[in-house]
Amino acid sequence: MEKLLNQLKAHYPLTDVIEQRPDLAFITIPRDRALDLVDHLKRHHGFTHLVILTAVDWIEDGKFQLTYLLNNPATMDDVGVRVMIDREGASMESIHHLWITAATYQRELKEMFGIDFPGSPRVDTPFILEGWKDLPPYRRDFDTKAYSERTFFPRPGRTTSDPATHMREKMYPTKGGGDNV
Repeated sequence: MEKLLNQLKAHYPLTDVIEQRPDLAFITIPRDRALDLVDHLKRHHGFTHLVILTAVDWIEDGKFQLTYLLNNPATMDDVGVRVMIDREGASMESIHHLWITAATYQRELKEMFGIDFPGSPRVDTPFILEGWKDLPPYRRDFDTKAYSERTFFPRPGRTTSDPATHMREKMYPTKGGGDNV
């Protein structure tokens, strides 16, 4: 893995390299070089399996982090290629031409985060949330509680309780579930 990372550092403007284990590394690259790097890893280094394409919402920084987790079946190595993109008007080039399965991940990220992948097959077709009109639900500024209260009617007899207290009472009913249990 170290040899591969050194080769990549020599040819790509990597901003962060983390070798988490001997067989797993994460690298961060600017958006405009990401597709070239992912294609290079597939064609020249045997990373032929796209394990997952996922996102993280860094709302405080106004960014989304896309992570392309790639696997080399011959060496059993994994590389996570991370790319930071703006939350506002979030968009990234599609990789469906490299892995047909990427189109499914891209549809999910479009629907759940609002990240567009122009040209990706069926990216604008509803995936899970048919008829959804609200903010994408995986964005951190989506208020799940407010949405539930607006959308679902209250059920009679439903109560809420502090999970820690509830579990103590269930696990130690004869002791009153107090803190000194």
